This record gives sequence, C-alpha cells and structure tokens, in this order.
Amino acid sequence: MSTITAILEADADGTLHLPLPADAPRGKLKVTATVEPAGVDWPERRERALAALRRLAARGGIRSIPDPVAWQREQRKDRPLPGREA
Repeated sequence: MSTITAILEADADGTLHLPLPADAPRGKLKVTATVEPAGVDWPERRERALAALRRLAARGGIRSIPDPVAWQREQRKDRPLPGREA
C-alpha cells in the first residue's frame, strides 16, 4: 500500500485522472479519495466569516427583520417533508 497526494483538475465531464508512479502495481487497485477544494485556508476563512458576523451584530443586526425571534419561528414552522404525505 502506498499514499499518493495530488491536486487534480476535473475534466469537463467531471472525471479525474490520477497518474500513478511507474512502480505502482498493475491491474485493479483500490483507491480511497478525499475531495476538498485546493488552496482553501479553512481556519482563516472561518475567522473572516465570524468577523463579518460580529460587525453585522455591532451595527444592530438586520433591520429588515423587526422581530428576529418571530422570524426564526416562522422559518422553522413544521411543513411536510419531501416525498412524504402530509
């Protein structure tokens, strides 16, 4: 078993092509992949998002929603789930 780390660009049809080292075994191979965006600094992105939310809160929130608690209840109101009868 060997580990290969690669950044691949998907083809137009969504397929990825993983070039194998010359010494890789031939025939069927079991491959485990983790798909994540390349070059994204998640901790830094999270901190920027939190900073934006803090600035919004410091300005008094979203003024177009006069009663946030009532708005949230309306958003969470029970409704039939997709594919199920009411």
